[in-house]
Amino acid sequence: MARTPRTVAESHKNVWAHLTPRNLANLIGQLFLRAYTALMIGVEFLVNPVQRWLGARRMAWFFLLPNMIIFGVFVLFPMLLNFYYSGTSGTRLMPQDRIWVGAQNYDTLFQCGSVLKPNTCVEDIFWRAVQNTTVFVIFQVGGMVLLALLTAVILNREIVARGFFRSVYFYPVLLSPVVVGLIWKWVLQRFGLLNGVITGLGGDPVLFLLERDWATFWVILVSIWAQMGFYTLILLAGLQAIPATLYEASEIDGANAWQRFRFITLPLLMPTMFVVLVLALIRAVQVFDQVFVLTGGGPGTATKYMVQYIYETGFAAQIPRRGLASAASVLLGLVLLLFTLMQLWLGRKSEAT
Repeated sequence: MARTPRTVAESHKNVWAHLTPRNLANLIGQLFLRAYTALMIGVEFLVNPVQRWLGARRMAWFFLLPNMIIFGVFVLFPMLLNFYYSGTSGTRLMPQDRIWVGAQNYDTLFQCGSVLKPNTCVEDIFWRAVQNTTVFVIFQVGGMVLLALLTAVILNREIVARGFFRSVYFYPVLLSPVVVGLIWKWVLQRFGLLNGVITGLGGDPVLFLLERDWATFWVILVSIWAQMGFYTLILLAGLQAIPATLYEASEIDGANAWQRFRFITLPLLMPTMFVVLVLALIRAVQVFDQVFVLTGGGPGTATKYMVQYIYETGFAAQIPRRGLASAASVLLGLVLLLFTLMQLWLGRKSEAT
């Protein structure tokens, strides 16, 4: 019997009537399962001959090969090329067109009457950047570790809305450094939010980003604000790993809060503190994008740090000196390597204890 349009419509209506959300989910799940099964069959078809050829023990190298290729092309090769560039001179970009000068770039960087007096150096801006970076690292890392420790201790207590405050402290970490720089520049500029409050209270506007001391202060403070939440969580995890029975026993023995913190918390938290310190040092030495957006390295060279010097010397200058920038980046890389080795050593030491 021929199906009329009415019977076709009724059959479609019955199909949609039985298609509940649960049935639809089951149908989608079956489709994904079949697609996954077909994909795995294809992978097995391709991998089995390779496994028979290499053997089971060597298959790990087969799966590591894509990552090793990516690492070699985008990390190892640029590092080796940078070493080569640090021994060359000229304005040409291609390596074969550059002039080999050996250690001349390093000699230029270290040609100083005294490294503590940048004015006596041939590359005075480089040593000003080194001094600025040193000051930044000391105050930023020291202040951030202390504040992160204090915050972690407070958040480890039974306080109201503890989960909310943990999220609030971690939120700045989720922001891009460029966004952080733009937000605080809007707050601190001459006609910004903070000066608007000051003038509204009858005061005179303060040039927060145009005076050397103020610019340095705010660069350090903004960096602490943006990164402190990450280290607070690490220290908080270390605090929660300390057995509560130790605190209970100390209370029975009559120890007060300061004695419990000094003789229980600090010694047991010290391995985590060292890891946090090294991680913060590595990150502080590489500071660039956030400060570049906030102050541009100014006023003058007050907030110009190592990475910005490398960027401007090798890329932003009217006549790029890529060899000199490469030599400076090699020196910076040696400092970072030292901090990384310290981190590995501290990590092994903490595991051993």
